[in-house]
Amino acid sequence: MDRRSFIESCTAGAACLSAGTALPAFAANAKPRSYAKALLVNAQGEPLKASRLKPLTNYVFHYPYEATPAFLLDLGKPANPQSLSTKARDAYAWPGGVGANRSVVAFSAICAHQLVYPTRDVSFISFRKNRAQRGVQDALIHCCADHSQYDPARGAEVLSGPASQPLCAVLLSHDTQHDTLTAYATLGGELFDDFFKKYEMKLSLEVGPKARNPVAGQAVVSELEKFCRNAIQC
Repeated sequence: MDRRSFIESCTAGAACLSAGTALPAFAANAKPRSYAKALLVNAQGEPLKASRLKPLTNYVFHYPYEATPAFLLDLGKPANPQSLSTKARDAYAWPGGVGANRSVVAFSAICAHQLVYPTRDVSFISFRKNRAQRGVQDALIHCCADHSQYDPARGAEVLSGPASQPLCAVLLSHDTQHDTLTAYATLGGELFDDFFKKYEMKLSLEVGPKARNPVAGQAVVSELEKFCRNAIQC
């Protein structure tokens, strides 16, 4: 092989190697999106103690916006880190639970399929301690509107139904000295723009002009059965 042919061969080989080792588009990393920190408090404005959460009980708070609800859960067992991906196939690493037992997790309560969410009047989406009529197992978040089911112990990944991605995670930090929880970011596929667009009129009546205001300082946590008049079971 002459010198020119050798160089051309090496150049072509390098190009093929580069193409073969380049990360595909779906391997892009989805990074956490930081928002204002919000200390989780009870109805009296007192800091919520992580150790006092009832295991396998629905709690709801609003973050990162005044009108965007999130679920808070103590799963009663450690929730280990998971590798997940969004609908756009952006990979991300969910860090798992926090708290003394690493069992406390939080996720957006907006279903990833039809954007169903809990309101004061009704909630078609909630955590189920025991499997629902169409449940594939116990301890899942189930949306009755489309029967999408998410596993909160695995980063709210989709186990069944038409939802195309996990629920967006709300990241929490745990102060071990004071046993308090603070929301500070989200991770995964956010649907907040679609949510505000779909429910603009409804949210203006429910929340008023502050619906899109970022939550800052503190977020009030309530049990779902006290927050919502009618939690639908299916």
